[in-house]
Amino acid sequence: MNDSVTPLSRLSLNQETIKQWSLPELADGCVKAGIGQVGLWRAPVQAYGVGRTARLLSDAGLTVTSLCRGGFLTALDPADRAAALDDNRRAIDEAAALSTDTLVLVSGGLPPGSRDLYGARERVGDALAELAPYAAGRGVRLAIEPLHPMFASDRCVVSTLAQALDLAERFPAEQVGVVVDTYHVWWDDRAPAQIARAGAAGRIHSFQLADWITPLPAGVLLGRGQLGDGTVDFRALRTEVEAAGFDGPIEVEIFNETLWARDGSEVLAEVAERYLQHAC
Repeated sequence: MNDSVTPLSRLSLNQETIKQWSLPELADGCVKAGIGQVGLWRAPVQAYGVGRTARLLSDAGLTVTSLCRGGFLTALDPADRAAALDDNRRAIDEAAALSTDTLVLVSGGLPPGSRDLYGARERVGDALAELAPYAAGRGVRLAIEPLHPMFASDRCVVSTLAQALDLAERFPAEQVGVVVDTYHVWWDDRAPAQIARAGAAGRIHSFQLADWITPLPAGVLLGRGQLGDGTVDFRALRTEVEAAGFDGPIEVEIFNETLWARDGSEVLAEVAERYLQHAC
């Protein structure tokens, strides 16, 4: 893909950015705005129906760039681990049904009472060894998303691109890669070298944009900002990702209650405007 077709040809709208929209509203809004790609989340897709969602988006001419999320693979209890693996296999099947080749993985936090970050990451690696061949057989790549270290305890023990690549490189690049999410990596002075490392091996499976704004809200999860409202240098990160060989979709994924309270069409127009202004 390249931006020579239209300035918005690589833009993908993640549905959480306009969470207030139903899936039919998402499809209609993207078509009207000339945006041909969307990123999806499992819960609303399951509620609407996986097959029904696939038909809706296909009929609208929209491409699904990613499905979020699989993961949460750090459990110590054997029954919990088996349940997590089963859920991830279902996520892989859902991604295949939606005709997307990318399932985003959020690794999971520390189990209750544990302080063993290394052991938790190794359990993620063990789970990938079971899931990667299953996903490959269905044409789906697993994309490990490192999250900012503030999420390490409860959500994601993989905090840097280096840690994500250390796991991914145990497997073929067409099976396991990484997500470069500006919200989570902008602060890391090692990120440029790790982006180059990922790109050299063809392991950048997803590139996502959201801004870092402060003060963070209570709970921090919904603190992602509209592009241009915070401190992230999107153009610099895009340049690094493209220099590493990535030419795929650029997905805007923002969790923000202020955006969710606004008119969806207004938010989408603003996303497109800010993308052109700050990321192109």
